Amino acid sequence: MENMRAQEWWRRSTVYQVYPKSFKDSSGSGEGDIRGLTEKLDYLQKLGIDIIWLQPVYVSPQHDNGYDVADYCEINPEFGTMADFDELAKEIRLRGMHLMLDIVVNHSSTDHKWFQQARQSKENPYRNYYIWRDPKPDGSAPNNWQSKFGGSAWQYDEATGQYFLTLFDKTQADLNWENPAVREEVVKLMTFWADKGVSGFRMDVINLISKDQEFPEDDGSLPPGDGRRFYTDGPRVHEYVKDMYKEVFGPNNMVTVGEMSSTTLEHCIRYSNPEEREFSMTFNFHHLKVDYPNGQKWELMPYDFEQLKQLFSEWQTGMQAGGGWNALFFNNHDQPRALSRFADDGEYRAESAKMLATTLHGLQGTPYVYQGEEIGMPNPYWNDMSELRDIESRNMFKILQEERGKTAEEALNIIRQRSRDNSRTPMQWNDGPQAGFTTGTPWIKVDERYPEINVESQLADPYSILNHYKKLIALRKSVDVITNGRYERLDEGHPQVFAYARISTSETLVVVSNFSARQAVFVLPEAFADVSLEGSAYELLASNTETTPLLQREIELSPYASYMWVIR
Repeated sequence: MENMRAQEWWRRSTVYQVYPKSFKDSSGSGEGDIRGLTEKLDYLQKLGIDIIWLQPVYVSPQHDNGYDVADYCEINPEFGTMADFDELAKEIRLRGMHLMLDIVVNHSSTDHKWFQQARQSKENPYRNYYIWRDPKPDGSAPNNWQSKFGGSAWQYDEATGQYFLTLFDKTQADLNWENPAVREEVVKLMTFWADKGVSGFRMDVINLISKDQEFPEDDGSLPPGDGRRFYTDGPRVHEYVKDMYKEVFGPNNMVTVGEMSSTTLEHCIRYSNPEEREFSMTFNFHHLKVDYPNGQKWELMPYDFEQLKQLFSEWQTGMQAGGGWNALFFNNHDQPRALSRFADDGEYRAESAKMLATTLHGLQGTPYVYQGEEIGMPNPYWNDMSELRDIESRNMFKILQEERGKTAEEALNIIRQRSRDNSRTPMQWNDGPQAGFTTGTPWIKVDERYPEINVESQLADPYSILNHYKKLIALRKSVDVITNGRYERLDEGHPQVFAYARISTSETLVVVSNFSARQAVFVLPEAFADVSLEGSAYELLASNTETTPLLQREIELSPYASYMWVIR
């Protein structure tokens, strides 16, 4: 085990997630591109980033922003050329960083040549690359499974008289992993990118690849009753992942992260425990559903703070006990900005952004920074639906009115808070036109607050959100307890404060964060009472206020204050 752990170079790393369409446009097209990312590598290196996660840049009709892949081994001309990609990979290596590529193999685009062949006839050899079923006797879909984007998960093919499965957009046909030829194709395409110097993969909704082959009706006995229990962490999923490790991940000493939809702690321990030889780490989304009433994403409620703390704590202690490894994140391309969701994006924007970062970066796992998070980008304000581009949001705007009885204004208010486009507006580089993202017309609007919120204005300010992130990223490399310490929650249900310790034989890390706009007082548990004694060897590692608080039994916290100490 120790030898294996020594090879896990990514445990002290920080990953930076790049949504290429919105990161940096080098051509004036209005859309970000590969060369734009290459231009900004020095910025990411100075931030301290070790791994760059590049989201899909493959050939795609872009019905789902590149997650509908039409050719896995060619670059979409909108993003550049393969020569541009090779240059990017080379420049990343020269800076001592690593490139993690997004791989989407639960489904492909219906534009993919495999699917184009598959729909020719039932006898075509590519037919079995996808999941086809006959209609029910009345001609309706094979079962009542629902798409995650709304509506039935089945699409009818007139030419062959069968339905094919689409768990996401109707143009994203689920691949049939029961077919060994599909699994061979996946190994082949990942090997192609490994040979180009890619250091790892982020595997999109990878825990959905194994379906119950009976394809039963969902009787609704387990919420939400949309069929997911029959394909989430399915019967052969661990077998399939182990095959990928054996063929690609292991031989290339790769860093891999599995995106896990509606998963369980037990499965994620198996996915990420090194002895299982599957993934390096996993994403789970339970902590990002604490503002979903009865699990419903498209309804609104204030987030449940206690549940948020409980979930973080459960996954910290559970993954530690089982030998798993967490991917730590508050933000990504599919989520509203955490700053607007869990804190204050107005008066206390800077304090809030630093507080969320400090809370997350003190936990065990590998932290992910989503572009713009490090400068405190909030949700933009959407005036009307014409400003949005996300297919899920457009679908739900209609469904909320037609099926759930919302008015247009009520539906728009929900979309404003829930839309994936909240995280997809262009990166704000400076206070120039279009925030320095493009010289053209951006594909989606730039947030109006960019003159005050941008990279350039924060680079020289030692107290900026950007420099706070830089400090936290550096601490992970130098303070051992952040990587190895045992997690212990300290706040015992405090209504405003999230506090925890990370404990090793030689060090203790203490993180205390006020998640409210009100003053708070937090009393450390009895076991930590001696840290306030004169002569205690403690150091304040990170703070988001101008005061330098003592680590004492009773800690006073201003609105959104957050502190990280180490005791030696």
